[in-house]
Amino acid sequence: MRPRITEEEFEIVNQYRAIKKASDEIGLNEKDVKHGWLKTKATSLFFKNPNFKDNSIEQMDSIKKSILDDLANHSPIYPIITRTQSKDSHLLVIDPADIHIGKLCESFEVGEDYNSQIAVQRVREGVQGILDKSSGFNIDKILFIGGNDILHIDSPKRCTTSGTPQDTDGMWYSNFLTAKKLYVEILEMLLPIADIHFTFNPSNHDYMSGFFLADVIQTWFKDSKNITFDCSIAHRKGFLYGKNLIGTTHGDGAKMQDLPLLMAHEFPKKWSESKHRYIYTHHIHHKSSKDIIGVNIESLRSPSGTDSWHHRNGYLSIKAVEGFIHHKEFGQVARLTHIF
Repeated sequence: MRPRITEEEFEIVNQYRAIKKASDEIGLNEKDVKHGWLKTKATSLFFKNPNFKDNSIEQMDSIKKSILDDLANHSPIYPIITRTQSKDSHLLVIDPADIHIGKLCESFEVGEDYNSQIAVQRVREGVQGILDKSSGFNIDKILFIGGNDILHIDSPKRCTTSGTPQDTDGMWYSNFLTAKKLYVEILEMLLPIADIHFTFNPSNHDYMSGFFLADVIQTWFKDSKNITFDCSIAHRKGFLYGKNLIGTTHGDGAKMQDLPLLMAHEFPKKWSESKHRYIYTHHIHHKSSKDIIGVNIESLRSPSGTDSWHHRNGYLSIKAVEGFIHHKEFGQVARLTHIF
């Protein structure tokens, strides 16, 4: 015969059943709950789950192992590509800005869908569109601008580096690997065309993970002699091509009117050797262009969709990937835009 349970034990069983029922109703696995507060008409109960196991460390180990396995299993030896030199050569700047892999937009609310798959497809299509439009120029160098909110979040809590919550698609580690695969694919697409300089701009949505991603990409191409990297955490970068000094920055830091003087101060040698000076900025997702004492400062469009917050506040912009052609002697001679 079963022993009778006490009234106190009976109450505990009922409370557990209530917790289980509440978890089931919202699709929550009670094993993933560390602690909680159950409030009903009959009771107000704070509880801790003795069987809870924090999986964040396991997830971190898993992503680390995945990256290391990728590097070990696919450590490509890129053959040296010998280029034919030309007097009438050009630099192609390719800048898929503010991709925000992991952003979620739904057409039901904002009129368009955007997720990680759409982000990848747009970058592929946009870069190919820029290459098609640049086919009439003799390209001897490609400046590829990376970073600039390539990832939408910087935390397992689905928020930016500073803690701002975001509408997200997919897990943070899946989006990191998606971004890594995309950059490898795009750079391998560009290598047969011309030597590449990869410049990384740290940004506000993914200040940490964007830096880690850039370092992984640099490691991936460590055996290629046809690609160079500037993946430092510096917020402003400068690249010299002929008489062109091209600065890049995310755009969430220094004020626009201060950028020309900062460029002259931070890159004095390149400044002295240049005649045409440009700064490409990002962050605001829409086009703006202004000349400030001989320096052209231009903000680039983004291929990413308009999320709930931006749509509610009326921040709508043209979606695009942009590129630029620079002549060694005559500066920027063409702007290329692939609009979605």
